[in-house]
Order: sequence, then structure tokens, then C-alpha cells
Amino acid sequence: MTRLAVVLLAAALVVMFALLAAAAAGTLARLDGATYPAALMRAATTFAAVLTLAAAITGVLAQFLR
Repeated sequence: MTRLAVVLLAAALVVMFALLAAAAAGTLARLDGATYPAALMRAATTFAAVLTLAAAITGVLAQFLR
């Protein structure tokens, strides 16, 4: 397996995990009584937070693996 394939697969997994977390956050917000726009904002915030966390972890791991 090439290095590019591994990187692309890892990126796809991170995006899928972020989408699942965002969907869960939006659903829970809606069940809690939030309006649709508020639930969508919570989902978007969760999606961005998961991607930011993944980028930060990748940066830290890249320093240790060199």
C-alpha cells in the first residue's frame, strides 16, 4: 500500500468520524428542544471541533515520529 493511499484513507476516516459526531450533536440538540437553525449550528461547531482536534493530534504525532 502506498503512503498516499494511507494518508487518503486516514483523512476519509477522520471526515466520516466528524460527520457522525456532528450528526449526533445535531440530533441531540434537536431532541433537547433546540430550533433547526440552532441544532445545525451545534452540528457545524462539532464538525469543526473534531477536524481541528484531528489536525492538532496529527501535528503532535508528526513531531514525535520524525
